[in-house]
Amino acid sequence: MNLPELGAFLRTRRDRIRPAEVGLPQGPRRRVPGLRREEVAQLAGLSADYYTELERGGSAKNAVQPSAQTLAALARALRLNGDERDHLFHLAERPIPPSAHGPSAHVQPALLGLLDRLSNTPARVITDLHETLVENDLALTLLGRSPAQRGPAASLVYRWFTDPQAREIYPAEDHPHHSRVFVADLQAAAARRGRDAEVTKMVAVLRRHSEEFAALWDTHDVAVRRMDHKRIVHPMLGVIELDCHNLLSEDGRQRLLWFTAPPGSRGAEQLELLSVVGTQELSATEGMAPERLSATESGSQR
Repeated sequence: MNLPELGAFLRTRRDRIRPAEVGLPQGPRRRVPGLRREEVAQLAGLSADYYTELERGGSAKNAVQPSAQTLAALARALRLNGDERDHLFHLAERPIPPSAHGPSAHVQPALLGLLDRLSNTPARVITDLHETLVENDLALTLLGRSPAQRGPAASLVYRWFTDPQAREIYPAEDHPHHSRVFVADLQAAAARRGRDAEVTKMVAVLRRHSEEFAALWDTHDVAVRRMDHKRIVHPMLGVIELDCHNLLSEDGRQRLLWFTAPPGSRGAEQLELLSVVGTQELSATEGMAPERLSATESGSQR
């Protein structure tokens, strides 16, 4: 592991990011134009001491050994592009993630930048297989925690057809609609990916385990989900009617989702209450790690 180069690389990436770019206040007493060490640590879900040791690049004998999950979190926090992310993994002597999909995927900087600016509405970035990569606190409060899973079970589409509990977030009468939307969207993703082993295996497993999925898949209906009206069942606020918007990346493999409601509607009032509910829940879990992590790192995403 090239510790001095790793530390130097992290420092230079930190120095180039302005606080406003990641939703942090500039502050009147800031002595450096970029981020402070503790701010990077906070964004990546690490302790300040741990991140400081990484930047210092000490001797190999007592050096910290960042995991692939930690490196992925730092890549997101520091807004690294694909080449920079790969370079970070090389310096740490960790295998570069083999796929741009899944819970450990590198969030595209443009989508992450937009997510950081959506502080007053639930928002998250997901893959084309509906695996959550990162989300804000309001999305976590609205949609709840997901099971700590890797592989196919990290996908909400997979869980929708294999785990009845995954459907509890929507009223039962809406389930057929969501099933059709999920399958039509997955058809588009499968065609876009071509002979991708991940999606091919998922489709094969779902066909075997779900008659509903198999029947819908055989219709060959295809439609990329760009907007949908949803009724979400919240344990404290009841049923919330919202519009779900989708902004796709250029290659279609990631998308930003955010939820809105018409001004003056009951849904808008309930969205305003979400921040209060979230504050209460965070107070009850004080001392836990920050929630805004990738699914791989925290196991808390849906």
